Amino acid sequence: MQAILGIFFHFVGGFASGSFYIPFKKVKNWAWESYWIVGGFFSWLIVPFLAAWITVPDFLSIISKTDSATIFWTYFMGVLWGIGGLTFGLAMRYLGMSLGMSVALGYTSAFGSLIPPIYRDLFTSDTTHTFSAMLKSPGGLLVLSGVVVCLLGIAICGAAGVMKERELSEDQKKQSIQEFDLKKGLIVATVSGILSACFNFGIEAGKPMAAIAVEQGSNPLFQNNVIFVVLLWGGLTTNLLWCLLLNIRNKTFGDYVNKETPLAGNYFFAALAGTTWFFQFFFYGMGESKLGNGASSWILHMAFIIMISSLWGITLREWKGVSRRTFLTIILGVATIMASVLLVGYGNSF
Repeated sequence: MQAILGIFFHFVGGFASGSFYIPFKKVKNWAWESYWIVGGFFSWLIVPFLAAWITVPDFLSIISKTDSATIFWTYFMGVLWGIGGLTFGLAMRYLGMSLGMSVALGYTSAFGSLIPPIYRDLFTSDTTHTFSAMLKSPGGLLVLSGVVVCLLGIAICGAAGVMKERELSEDQKKQSIQEFDLKKGLIVATVSGILSACFNFGIEAGKPMAAIAVEQGSNPLFQNNVIFVVLLWGGLTTNLLWCLLLNIRNKTFGDYVNKETPLAGNYFFAALAGTTWFFQFFFYGMGESKLGNGASSWILHMAFIIMISSLWGITLREWKGVSRRTFLTIILGVATIMASVLLVGYGNSF
């Protein structure tokens, strides 16, 4: 029953993440950097603070009493993850939701699922949830096989992108994705996927805070919310600096007060996107509390995001005009990534 609940929570989190970019499409006449950072204030600062305040009593005291090394590594992993988040936004701009998320999150699935067990091997005394232990157990080998299958799915999705690039004219490609650029998109999606995996490492680094929260009587289901506060400070730092730099360079500071744009609507949809984004990790934390922060939790979360975002991409007609062969290729790529979930889930059952 605990495993079923964990899978359900990961699905809800995946749905939130796979859907968060939809409200951004409703923002009118703002530069990307303007609506991205407005949404970011909600996803990385306001909503995480409120979630921790509601679910973890005296969470600020827990943070203030945590040793500096734990705070530093949790925050620093958030900074690195923030770079991944920036390039993730660019991947959506250049590739669209289905291809962009499939490639970026496929990499994130693979790297994020392996970082915690490798970390435990190198820096902890844990002997049961390590990478070396995975190599010696049938379940662990199945989990690693799932990671390999996930990478194969990424390759297939990338091939579908190349086929789309060759088949459609520039006008056709930009009907659903205004800034479609396969080369730039694949580069930023790869960078995003690798660095975004640092979020999982940040959760691992911040575990002492979650342990204190549980010791003080917090519901274990919400123990990770105190970690997210510090981790997302790091993400906010990176994104805020970059977006302010773009505001200066592109002279887009006026977006925030430009009365010729639908200001109320733009702020509302950016805030909605940011709030929806945070819910992915709110529910990830709940799922992780049931399944553990191993390969299974991370890859389940990522695969559900890929599934939902791919369905959105099809619904929004991002593959309109491609041949049947190309369309079936992207479906095969997504299905392969989903198959990796089954392998990881089965391996975790041993």
